[in-house]
Amino acid sequence: MNFIEVFLDWANTLLWSKVLIVMLIGLGLYFTVRTKFVQFGMIGEMFRLMGEGTKGGKKGISSFQAFCISTASRVGTGNLAGVAIAISLGGPGAVFWMWLIALIGSSTAFVESTLAQIYKVKDGNTFRGGPAYYMEKALNARWMGVTFAVLISITFGLAFNSVQANTITSSLTNSFGFDKEIIAIVLSVITGIIIFGGIKRVAAVSQVIVPVMAGAYVLIALFIMITNITEVPAVLALIFKSAFGFTEVAGGAIGAAMMNGIKRGLFSNEAGMGSAPNAAATAEVSHPVKQGLIQSLGVFIDTLVICSSTAFIILLSGLYTSGETNGIALTQNALEGSLGSWAGIFLALIVFLFAFSSIVGNYYYAQTNIEFIKNNKIAVNVFRVLVIGMVAFGSLAELSFVWNLADLFMGLMAIINLIAITLLGKFAYAALADYKKQRAAGKNPVFYSSSIEGLKNVEAWDEAPAEAKSKRKIG
Repeated sequence: MNFIEVFLDWANTLLWSKVLIVMLIGLGLYFTVRTKFVQFGMIGEMFRLMGEGTKGGKKGISSFQAFCISTASRVGTGNLAGVAIAISLGGPGAVFWMWLIALIGSSTAFVESTLAQIYKVKDGNTFRGGPAYYMEKALNARWMGVTFAVLISITFGLAFNSVQANTITSSLTNSFGFDKEIIAIVLSVITGIIIFGGIKRVAAVSQVIVPVMAGAYVLIALFIMITNITEVPAVLALIFKSAFGFTEVAGGAIGAAMMNGIKRGLFSNEAGMGSAPNAAATAEVSHPVKQGLIQSLGVFIDTLVICSSTAFIILLSGLYTSGETNGIALTQNALEGSLGSWAGIFLALIVFLFAFSSIVGNYYYAQTNIEFIKNNKIAVNVFRVLVIGMVAFGSLAELSFVWNLADLFMGLMAIINLIAITLLGKFAYAALADYKKQRAAGKNPVFYSSSIEGLKNVEAWDEAPAEAKSKRKIG
């Protein structure tokens, strides 16, 4: 085990302190420029689209349900334990780097989710798709798609679900003293009931849990900030000073702040990782850009709202210098210090909802990629059993090992997906231009396989009538 832990530490340091920092920030800025700052210029359109078509169609689930599935995966332990770990290891400055990766990463999220919509495939009465699908169809590289599918299935279905189960167990044990083995059994049973129910059940559960849990948590954070309003400017100053190494608090040197902030930021908002596009592809919308914009908004909500809530709860408590490295315990202690012992119990419930919704969303990502490799019911059912087993394992495993394993696979996934969307980005930019042109003409944008010149192997978008076939050249 020592050798494995040493290897994981070495590999994660290489990936996160060198390769991925350059790729995520560099490509995020590139996509921001190529999309003409879509995440800022079209934020009003993003909110407008959230209210459009909240009911699923005959062929797929609604855009809001797809948003909830991806947000269910995003909004999990990364927002609670992950933020706390970033602050304890990287100092308050890690929060700034989490914000930065969200601001520029939302353009990356737009590109990957728009591509997932363009190259989605029909799956009975629904749709499925994601990076593996656009790697095979647009790049003609099935080997690349299979590699990605294997990585995401291991990362989300197995490693990340172990992380989520680990956090649920830690929280319930700290608050109620429950036996870990009992928690593992209960979690495994509930997980099995939901994931054997299929995508419609996943969507239904996510649509209920996500808005409720996120809203309650943000309200608590706002209450703490309002009651400590005089200290908020000092906390903001601490974040910015620590981010650039002007002050060293709790290991907050600039390198540690950057690495932990970006690592935990990506774990939380998943921009560029290639996970959210799997949910984005399931939505039934009239134009791929609609779901791209909605998924871009999800990055803002996840990091700028929910992660920031956790950050301010911890930093206002002053406990970030306590040396506590168990992320969820630090967040619970901070809440209890601000609101009293009842807050720890409240957080335990929120943690359960956050983390369990992530287990549900994570499983769906894995399932759609298992089906990409081999669409076989037996293979899917075997994988479901493995997922349930990993939920039980994660409930009992050591925290640091589980997080390090998840970090490694997450990093490898992100690298493969970032290469693919860089090569295919031109189709997302052309789709965005087509969408803007139709909106400017007062139309409800509609997309066809002939809308962009050069599109191949697109099967989910019916051809337009002959008089509507005005092709848009890609640049």
